[in-house]
Amino acid sequence: MEKVLLSIAGFDPSSGAGVLLDVAVFRRFGFLGTGILTAVTAQNSRRVTDVRCLGRRFLLRQYETLVRDVSPSGIKVGMLGCRGNIPALSRILAQHQEIPIVVDPVFQSSSGRWLLEKDAVSSYLARIKGKIALLTPNLQEASLISGLRLREPEAMKEAARRIVDRIAAPCLVKGGHLAREVVDVLYDGLKFHLFPHKKVPGDVHGTGCFFSSSLLSYLVMGSSLVEACALASEFTQAALGKAVRLGKGREVFFLF
Repeated sequence: MEKVLLSIAGFDPSSGAGVLLDVAVFRRFGFLGTGILTAVTAQNSRRVTDVRCLGRRFLLRQYETLVRDVSPSGIKVGMLGCRGNIPALSRILAQHQEIPIVVDPVFQSSSGRWLLEKDAVSSYLARIKGKIALLTPNLQEASLISGLRLREPEAMKEAARRIVDRIAAPCLVKGGHLAREVVDVLYDGLKFHLFPHKKVPGDVHGTGCFFSSSLLSYLVMGSSLVEACALASEFTQAALGKAVRLGKGREVFFLF
């Protein structure tokens, strides 16, 4: 039987991020991709103009209906959309502690729009504590969670340490927006692991979604956490070089 991966995230009509991109990545690795929508956005390659959260009840209805029929081998969580979805997500995660769960904490769009209320971040982190395999914040998200300004790898290490203490799970801080040395920093609770890579010119939408969904795929394929992080970094870097500009704004991934 084919393995099924599940994305719990938002709907981006440009297909540059969210459930549509996650499912495309899952299929690229040979998995059947399924998705549960947390919110629907009005957006294009340039900006998000509106967000409509679908709400806790409908989120759970989607989930309960889906798992009566299929059993996911891994879960990726992206944009939650609103504070009302936090208890529903916690309930879902608690039922799948035996499989890898990767969370990409999408708090704000690249154009600056909040995709989860800022004052709900603490509640969000408390409800995923101890229930996931990995959190993958970017520099801005890691700064918000840790309270640190992140401009170089040493500060990223301290941020990752603080985040792990807070969520009782490994954390990889993505350094794609560093000005000079580009490196991702993983802290697994015992050791730090650094993944340096070249800075790719251009501005590609959905990099965090692409990275986290490919990382989940590697975990489900049997890679260790450190191996999956390294492989996902390499895969994302290769894909960045093939991104295309479909609209008037940021580039998007092209997988075929």
